Amino acid sequence: MAQPKGGSMAKKKSFVPAHLQPWIDARRKFKLSHAHVQMAYELGLNPKKLGKLDNHHQEPWKLPLPDFIVKLYRKRCGKDRPDSVRSIEEIAAAKRAKRLAKKANKANKAMLRRTSDSGPALSATAGMQLTTAATIGGEQGQE
Repeated sequence: MAQPKGGSMAKKKSFVPAHLQPWIDARRKFKLSHAHVQMAYELGLNPKKLGKLDNHHQEPWKLPLPDFIVKLYRKRCGKDRPDSVRSIEEIAAAKRAKRLAKKANKANKAMLRRTSDSGPALSATAGMQLTTAATIGGEQGQE
């Protein structure tokens, strides 16, 4: 079966901001779980520098990277795992949804402010009467 022209049957990728993309790459490269990535992110580790923290089997004194992240997290936060584990994609989607909701709320407030500043709304007949009166008054002034 041929694919439609210009289309693909692949799953649509979710948008991830550029500053979060290195975390996804590090998760793949170092085979980390979502929990380990979230812990490292919360600790403020640099995803580009995780390679030097990783044990390359030539340095037996180093802990494996997932164990090292858990050790740091336990020391700093006093618990082994975050309360709720979310992937980087879920975090990005939540931030995007929050930003869009905030933008929509701001637009609604601005629209309400504009309608309340213009005074009471006139009915169609009242507006027509005002327009007719202004037109008649303008004609009388020219005579």
